[in-house]
Amino acid sequence: MTKGNALFEEIEQHLLFDEKPSHFLSGLADTPALGEYPFSMLERLKTTPQSPQYHPEGSVWNHTLLVVDEAAKVRDKSSDLRAFMWAALLHDIGKPATTVRRKSRITSYDHDKAGVPLAIEFLSSFTADAEFIQRVTRLIRYHMQILFVVRDLPFADVEGMLRETDIREVALLGLCDRLGRTGADRQREEENIRSFLNMCDTRSERARCETEAGKPRGRRNPTRH
Repeated sequence: MTKGNALFEEIEQHLLFDEKPSHFLSGLADTPALGEYPFSMLERLKTTPQSPQYHPEGSVWNHTLLVVDEAAKVRDKSSDLRAFMWAALLHDIGKPATTVRRKSRITSYDHDKAGVPLAIEFLSSFTADAEFIQRVTRLIRYHMQILFVVRDLPFADVEGMLRETDIREVALLGLCDRLGRTGADRQREEENIRSFLNMCDTRSERARCETEAGKPRGRRNPTRH
């Protein structure tokens, strides 16, 4: 895996420092390199379709290239640069396994959850840093929460995000995900992120108050006269 390790490190350098990491990744896709395991997980993105209604840019690979470029624009705002950029590249790694055609629709339900073990498998091929892998995969696990929380869907899991990751990092990745599509409305997507953060803060404060209210009050010892 020495050759693979070298490629992993090369990809990481482009993710961390390039203005547009997509240029290197696009060139890589035209070589046999992505045919080698575990990079083949990335190659599968090239042939995985998406709903043209929500992703007019085409395949998951095309979308991913747009997302990493958006992430590169804001990576200086991340508190965990390396994990953030790898999460941007791997955020939809679960789509090939979950994408199905339902009559005239293309769906990929639960690709966020399916992406977690695949990202662990990919990253574990190159690093034994379990804490780093966990930070990446938790961003992948929760990257769809912007949609779920803002639309008040039953899949929203604010409590899980609060326990397991940094909601601000989820919001930053989620913004890149939403902008990484042809024809994205930046103003609307930024407003969605603000709503997401406000709603998460409200739920967090409510949960804290409920916890405080549920704590038993200490009994005062009766005064003896």
